[in-house]
Amino acid sequence: MELHDQTPDNELVTLSLTDRDVFGVLIKRYQDRMYRYVRRISSFSDDLISDILQNTFIKAYVNLNSFDTNLQFSSWLYRIAHNETISFLRKNKRHIDATLLPDDSLEEFLGDIDIEREHMTQNDAGVLWQAIKSLKQKYQDVIMLKYFEHKSYDEISDIIEKPPGTVAT
Repeated sequence: MELHDQTPDNELVTLSLTDRDVFGVLIKRYQDRMYRYVRRISSFSDDLISDILQNTFIKAYVNLNSFDTNLQFSSWLYRIAHNETISFLRKNKRHIDATLLPDDSLEEFLGDIDIEREHMTQNDAGVLWQAIKSLKQKYQDVIMLKYFEHKSYDEISDIIEKPPGTVAT
């Protein structure tokens, strides 16, 4: 077990302010989750996702001083990843086909969403994905964060910067 594996995020943020190597623990802790989140909300290729994640972690590191340690680091990081992805989508809208299923793998698409998997086929996953992608972006964001990333309404509120009541509605 590594030295900081069990250290809470907010303590790692504080330590990262004086020891930049500690920020690597946060990157390691969140890189897979951020990858899945960006993939779900964007359907981008691995290369584009890597670019977005690199920008996300750079922005997080550069702005560590402004992070409020009374908040959850994960929500703050999701917000940065969300903003980076939306920014990239806006800049490259005509070059992106957002209707693609994020992967041929049903398991990767569904992650650990709570549904009856044994009854869902690859075609069903495609229909679900198309239905989600047909919604306005603001609704897609909430669905992805609530059901695929298992975030609470308060966390989603922090990530998308909307009041909790609006998120719940």
